[in-house]
Amino acid sequence: MPPKQQRGEVTVDRLLTAALQVYAESGRQGFTVNAVTAASGVSLGSLYHHFGSFDGLAAGLYIRCMGQLCDEVFADLGRTRTPRTGVRALVKGYLRFTVEHRDAALFLHASAYSGCLAAHAEEIRAFKAVRFASIAEWLRPHIEAGVIAPLPTPVLEVLVMGPIEETARRWLSSTYDIDLNQAARILPDRIWRSLRPD
Repeated sequence: MPPKQQRGEVTVDRLLTAALQVYAESGRQGFTVNAVTAASGVSLGSLYHHFGSFDGLAAGLYIRCMGQLCDEVFADLGRTRTPRTGVRALVKGYLRFTVEHRDAALFLHASAYSGCLAAHAEEIRAFKAVRFASIAEWLRPHIEAGVIAPLPTPVLEVLVMGPIEETARRWLSSTYDIDLNQAARILPDRIWRSLRPD
């Protein structure tokens, strides 16, 4: 890799790492371009060079955090033998990620409603479509075998991921008294039942 490209990647990493730190420490109100450039030691011009805008930086951070989540959560899917154990692995993996990478999970859940990602919605949608395709691929043979209901893929994704995401969101908000260990015990079977054919 040429030195200039390597320096560019180091700068991008510094900006994204600082952005997550600023968000974790200061919340949405403190998540500003000035705070990120100060925390990273990277100039405003360099930020705009690499991301085009502050919203571009936020989208880059969202994609980085979502990629990390998918890598950790979906990795266990390939090691499961049945759809039921696959659901259990997804629940436990997602909730484990939420605890172990609280800052990234908080940014993912909060930024989705902040409006800062709207200008990059298509880029994010395309990224998620590729990463979430592994769930569809995992579900497909079980649907063909008649073990899982033949519902549209987006509906199946909501049935599987929706309860897990909402559980994580409530835990992260600290305004709900939710026990993640209890949720990890209860959710897999409940989600599994929602996927079964009638």
